[in-house]
Amino acid sequence: MKNLCIVLAIALLASCQPKSTTPDQLLRVPYQSTAMKVERDFFVYLPAGYEESERDFPVLLFLHGNGERGDGKAELDYVKAHGPLYEVWAQKKELPFILIVPQLPMYGMDSLADYIRNRTPDQIPQRLETGVPPRPGKFPTPEIMSGDPQDTSFNVGVEGLPVGWPMVEDDLLWMIDHVLTNYKADASRLYLSGLSYGGFGSWYMASKHPDLFAAVAPVVGWGHPGLMEPIAKNQIPVWAFAGGRDPVVRAKYFYAGINKLEELGLKELRFTVHEDMGHDAWTRIYAGDDLYNWFLEFEKE
Repeated sequence: MKNLCIVLAIALLASCQPKSTTPDQLLRVPYQSTAMKVERDFFVYLPAGYEESERDFPVLLFLHGNGERGDGKAELDYVKAHGPLYEVWAQKKELPFILIVPQLPMYGMDSLADYIRNRTPDQIPQRLETGVPPRPGKFPTPEIMSGDPQDTSFNVGVEGLPVGWPMVEDDLLWMIDHVLTNYKADASRLYLSGLSYGGFGSWYMASKHPDLFAAVAPVVGWGHPGLMEPIAKNQIPVWAFAGGRDPVVRAKYFYAGINKLEELGLKELRFTVHEDMGHDAWTRIYAGDDLYNWFLEFEKE
């Protein structure tokens, strides 16, 4: 009887111990690019506890900016530099999303932009065994804090900047389908965000495939008014962000598209200008919790 009590006590104690949680994972997933006609890789991030979970996870497709382009193989790590992947991997931010993080091909941009041509692998943020690396400082900007919502001029079409994410549209659709099919992914909670070039790409993908996304958040990348009708018709929640001191993608260029969405009757529409920030306003946006919490308020019916 005494031995039985001891066994029961040990079992009870064991049941009271917190269950071990599998750590988060960053996977390289190969795919055959229809755009480039070669095999490339993209990242899939799985949050802590994924392996033992019996539930499906929300999914966030993130499109990077111009400086993180690459060959999808040896250069793929450059996409760790900014955005949600930087936050969860380098800064160890706890987010409940499966992340899909592709890499846009160069398309000759390495010969045009010094910040691409001069980058080196030692600049890629690393995950430390203990602690987190220091965050980079703000981008210098000559712009004063000001706004001019009346100026709606721009000189690019509905596909956004040249050789951007529309070039790999089919690849992105394949990645989405692959993750929704092969992982514990909730298709009703598929979200989309991107910064700079990726912001333009977010507007484009939401407009061309409005049935896919539960919400979209373009960051420092405005949307052409010609893209807005499908977004409004499908009532895709939108939260757009700009930097008030951004000399690259000026806040004033957002208003034409934002006003069009309002005119078309989009119910869930937000536009936030971080007046004190430059082009790197994304650092504050993705480091915080507001955007991620906002995403989780929505799901496709």
